[in-house]
Amino acid sequence: MILKENKTLQTSSNSETSKTKSALLDKYEKQNAEANQKEIDGYERLKKKESNKLPQPTGWRLVVLPFKMPEKTKGGLFLGQDTLERQQIGSTCGLVLAQGPDCYKDKERYPDGPWCKKGDWVIFARYAGSRIQIDGGEVRMLNDDEVLATIENPEDILHQY
Repeated sequence: MILKENKTLQTSSNSETSKTKSALLDKYEKQNAEANQKEIDGYERLKKKESNKLPQPTGWRLVVLPFKMPEKTKGGLFLGQDTLERQQIGSTCGLVLAQGPDCYKDKERYPDGPWCKKGDWVIFARYAGSRIQIDGGEVRMLNDDEVLATIENPEDILHQY
């Protein structure tokens, strides 16, 4: 009789534990989705607000906005402004804001078509392109062949500076 009661207590505590774990996972997934959406909304606002201030690329060049890390870590620590600026400067990931008229038009070099399009997250070399300071940050002007890869989410990449 005592063993049956203990087993009943263990199964009820296991189900409570799994419910708690499930609730925590749902909470963290929701927070991550909200954080990603806030970042995307911020980039969209920046593109609309600052689009006439951005340089218009010519020829085969791309305008890329480097990825900016969240100000708050997963553990709840707030990063200093100096650290955030160094991470953005050293970033190898960015959002394509604009493309020049000749981007990926050369059929010999790009027989499979464009490597990326406006609105894609791309990876590039640390010192690739030209850094252009604008009000509120910096953008990079890259050649179309300096794009190394495209990614879905820039937070999947470990950003070190």
